[in-house]
Amino acid sequence: MNPTPLQAALAAVLASAALVAGAAGATPVTLTPTGQARAQEPRVALIPTPRRATFPSGSLPLTGLGLRIVGRAPELTWAARDLKAEWTTRLGAPLADAAPSGPAITVGTVADPALAAKAKTAGLATTVAEGYALWVDASGAWVVGADARGAYEGIQTLRQLLTPTGLRYAQISDFPALKDRIAMIYLDQFSQPVNDRLIPMLAQLKYSGVLIMSDYVQWDTAKAGGYAHPRGATKAEARRVADLARSYGLEVIPLVETLSHAGWMFYGGKNLDLRQDEGSQSPWAYDTLNPATYDRVVLPVLKEAVELFRPQRLHIGHDELRSRDRFPARDNGKAVGLETLVVNDVVKLHDALKAQGVSTMLWHDTAFADAVVGTLPARLPKDIQVAYWNYTAGTGVDMLGKIKGLGFPVLGASWLDAGNPEGMAKASVAAGVQGMIQTRWNGYFGNPSIWDGQADQGVPYVRAGSAFWNPDGPTVADPVSAYRDLYQPLPYRAAPGATVNLAPLVTRSLTDADNKGWILKGPDIDLSALKLGVARLGAYTFDVQGAVMLRGSRPAAKDLPDRATIDLNRRADALAFLHTTGWPGALAREVIGHYEIAYADGTTLSVPLEYGRNIRAWTDTVTSSMVPAPGFTGQTRDGLAVNVPVLEWPNPKPDSVIRSVTLVSDGKNANPTLIGLTVIGDRP
Repeated sequence: MNPTPLQAALAAVLASAALVAGAAGATPVTLTPTGQARAQEPRVALIPTPRRATFPSGSLPLTGLGLRIVGRAPELTWAARDLKAEWTTRLGAPLADAAPSGPAITVGTVADPALAAKAKTAGLATTVAEGYALWVDASGAWVVGADARGAYEGIQTLRQLLTPTGLRYAQISDFPALKDRIAMIYLDQFSQPVNDRLIPMLAQLKYSGVLIMSDYVQWDTAKAGGYAHPRGATKAEARRVADLARSYGLEVIPLVETLSHAGWMFYGGKNLDLRQDEGSQSPWAYDTLNPATYDRVVLPVLKEAVELFRPQRLHIGHDELRSRDRFPARDNGKAVGLETLVVNDVVKLHDALKAQGVSTMLWHDTAFADAVVGTLPARLPKDIQVAYWNYTAGTGVDMLGKIKGLGFPVLGASWLDAGNPEGMAKASVAAGVQGMIQTRWNGYFGNPSIWDGQADQGVPYVRAGSAFWNPDGPTVADPVSAYRDLYQPLPYRAAPGATVNLAPLVTRSLTDADNKGWILKGPDIDLSALKLGVARLGAYTFDVQGAVMLRGSRPAAKDLPDRATIDLNRRADALAFLHTTGWPGALAREVIGHYEIAYADGTTLSVPLEYGRNIRAWTDTVTSSMVPAPGFTGQTRDGLAVNVPVLEWPNPKPDSVIRSVTLVSDGKNANPTLIGLTVIGDRP
């Protein structure tokens, strides 16, 4: 029912009265102007770490600097594209072509005699494939590749030397430790916005290829059979992603999971006559003794994959065969035996791919399990590439060497645990295998979670990229910030604004010398590592005076207020909240409170606080979402890792005065706690 004009007028009066009442209860605060409310700055450490690098003091001025490409290889064109994109994104200005005289950025290869001589004179020349020499001095910036791909890799390093005023002086000679440096990505209905960011990022991290999870591509065969998943990527999108990857120098390796993980072919209850375990309600493996498995489904899909992706090799999966269904389960399969069933399936797929000029890759754990490793591998073609996955921090060098010793080309595969990509990369070099795969297992149809939801599976791309290129280099410091900056690069510029002194609203100190501060647990587990005063935390400047901690369900937080209102009276482009919770939330994405933004025009906006998405506990250091930016990181006195991230909230009404900001707690286990507030934008 629509309100009458009188009702509407009354509602407006009541809303205005409520706003006035809320403003009357607001606490006045002091705002101090700052020229660096938010300031994105270049990283100092290069990723990956070059083999040999020195950095003399000084930088090459940007004024009048242009780009000169020597040669016509496609990789040189890509290099120019990437460097120009860096200029535009970071500086907001184009990179022009070089002038006939004066300092320039010169990119080419040793195929040019003049460049080869310069690199040799500089003492930086390398002949290793994908290697490059790079130096920046007063004469200009030079990137000379051992080959065209090396020049492209050198540009990825040069991009990281860019500052707002110049290119840092450097002398670098570099080359990769491993030939194959592969990252796993997914295709689904969200593919485009995610892969369009991931692929350039992976190229910048010097990966050489992408392993593309392709189970649920909407193959023509699947459409005809009624088992094409509606959330799968279209063939047109799959082709576009493959072409995009190649345009960034990345080899395209499709992964179509066969034998196991074969739920894609049973979607919608189809092909149930082809499941190996007839009692399975969620089929996992197919029947290798039924010719229709291959004639109707598997071989036609693989043929489509080869035609679409045009790969040199295709990964057929084959891992975790017996983790869910019985295998073998049918009587005829039991009579043949597991080993022969696996061998016959692998050989059939291998031969079909080989006939199309494509080599085969598979996971190690089924065909090289302890129970069969003494017999089964001897029955397989020796040109099959075996990917040995080991997701612990252990090295795995023995198994890599064992598979290699059986005559197979081998790659290692890592995931997300601390030390896992780094350790496996070193093991792969020690075993003399051909490379590494950085896997990612955030589930089908979950591409956006790589940024928001399971970002902890995206961060290892950075660590692995560095380790695969140079396993002897240091572990990447602050890979979370690096991932955020590489996936979503921001301009190198400072935004003015004002810090807010929250001292009048503080309910808890950050220290706890007498068991009456922070979370009432004493000095060994408090936030005293976060010092008071004006400080730069991540890309933001805050005035830290203590904690505006609100009520929660824990006994130590039950007596705290359930809201706090800040009398702001200022326009803003954005607000930056340095905030956390005293204790973790019970559920991911659980709403634990909100910010109420009240404008002088009488309108209000609510910003919900979702645990794990835009706020998390100070002791919760798992970065599941990139929505909050890195802020403070440190340790308690007893060595516990702690952090307080920053939520930047873009103001949809920058020209309207924000009268007040109210933090409200829902009283749950995770209780909202505001430690810093900064206004971004020079809008008094």
